[in-house]
Amino acid sequence: MTGPDVSASSSPTSTSGARRQRLDENQRRAQIMTATVEELADRGYNGLSLTRVAQRAGVSKGLIWHYFADKDDLMESTVTATLTTIRNRVADSLDLTKPVPDIIRAAVRQAAALTVTHRGELTALNHIAHNLRHPDGRPRLTLDTYEETYKAQESLFRRGQSEGTLRDFDTRVMAITYQGAIDMMIEYLGTHPRIDPGDYADTLTDLLLGGIQAPSGRTSGSP
Repeated sequence: MTGPDVSASSSPTSTSGARRQRLDENQRRAQIMTATVEELADRGYNGLSLTRVAQRAGVSKGLIWHYFADKDDLMESTVTATLTTIRNRVADSLDLTKPVPDIIRAAVRQAAALTVTHRGELTALNHIAHNLRHPDGRPRLTLDTYEETYKAQESLFRRGQSEGTLRDFDTRVMAITYQGAIDMMIEYLGTHPRIDPGDYADTLTDLLLGGIQAPSGRTSGSP
């Protein structure tokens, strides 16, 4: 899992503007998770200080344990919330009235752009994914973390099959393959900032659509 670019600027709650406000439980949790993303992006997993997380969030360190059972719970909750924020941000940017191949092309471009617009969140996710483990050493984050993402992608692929722009294939297999390609793209672009995200996204989309697009489903963006 990449950290699937996840920048502190797009997190649900701004730590600077909410410190003196009376927040409900969900807002306070979001505030603490935003501060966690910022701390991870700045200092990494091993350098993370819960004291500094509390300071960034404008709360006492003890209050963190009112909203989260322990550090692992805080990390897992931060991953879930951040992935949801990113997924919704990409989805909200898409014109879902267009043919599915056009939606896929736009979605891959938006995902590539995350390496610029959401670099902090992606960095934080990477740190958590590679370091959060069970006592026996097994990673705590598994592919189950992506289940909602897989379901949304399967629904889109089935729509493409129904409208005749995508050929028949196993949508679950394609959802896993598609997300894997997105994650690798994000990780590669994150370590190669000189690569143009749009060019990479267009090349990847051409390869993906070359395997799943129906011959009669060519759109204006297709080769």
